Amino acid sequence: MKNILLPTDFSGNSKNAIQYALKFFEGENCTFHILNSQKPTGYITADVLYGAPGTSIYEGILNDNKKALENMVQFCESNSEKENFTFIPKLDFDNIVDAINQAVALNNIELIVMGSNGATGAAEVLFGSNTLKVIRNVDCPVLIVPEDYTFENIEAVLLSLNYQNEVSKESVSLITEIVKKNGASLKILEIEEEDIQLAAQTNQPERSFKGLNLEQYSIKNIPASVAINAFEQLIPVQLHAMIVERKSFLDRFIFGSETSKISYGSPIPLLVLHH
Repeated sequence: MKNILLPTDFSGNSKNAIQYALKFFEGENCTFHILNSQKPTGYITADVLYGAPGTSIYEGILNDNKKALENMVQFCESNSEKENFTFIPKLDFDNIVDAINQAVALNNIELIVMGSNGATGAAEVLFGSNTLKVIRNVDCPVLIVPEDYTFENIEAVLLSLNYQNEVSKESVSLITEIVKKNGASLKILEIEEEDIQLAAQTNQPERSFKGLNLEQYSIKNIPASVAINAFEQLIPVQLHAMIVERKSFLDRFIFGSETSKISYGSPIPLLVLHH
């Protein structure tokens, strides 16, 4: 049985990510842990003013969020009646990183599925601040679903590799499982960026992914974000997996050379794996 964590802030974006997860794991035996974390200091005075007489602000928030979690569980159950899924709601008064790290440790979580944006839904925000915090501070694979993305059958998976990355056994296992389950092809894009000091190449994808329908591509002297954007436009893929080993690579990938300018906007779900 798989243990999957579904963080939610009850926004449309997080609900869409949960819908994607239900489709992604069709036919499998899964327990979905639906987590809502709320940091008490984030509530404004109005929450206190409109609380019912005799109740604390925390009790009011607790009741509202418990009800919202119950509604989310009912939504999930109604959308997966034929599946062997179990849904466990979890409410945590903590910051999202601590709440998720605790949930991962206590429940043997194998994958986190979350939306790319938070409740603000701002169009210019590629990854909401919470999503970035999770990528950087939680040592667990994260599947990020773009806002309003509708599930498509996975026929091809893109794995982008920087020459500084090594693919761990855990990452190989997860990617192989996804490819085999969907009868998909695996397209590996190895990227050698300009002006980046390279470590010795140790990747041997043809050995790591032996037996899969594998295609290999290589691009040199082009920033990762540009290379991947071009690849996704030219070759149809339904899932992009990437290895995050160094914060600097993540920043270059998402923001390009100028941190104020976003250079990569994933049109498809992004599976972030940690080395």
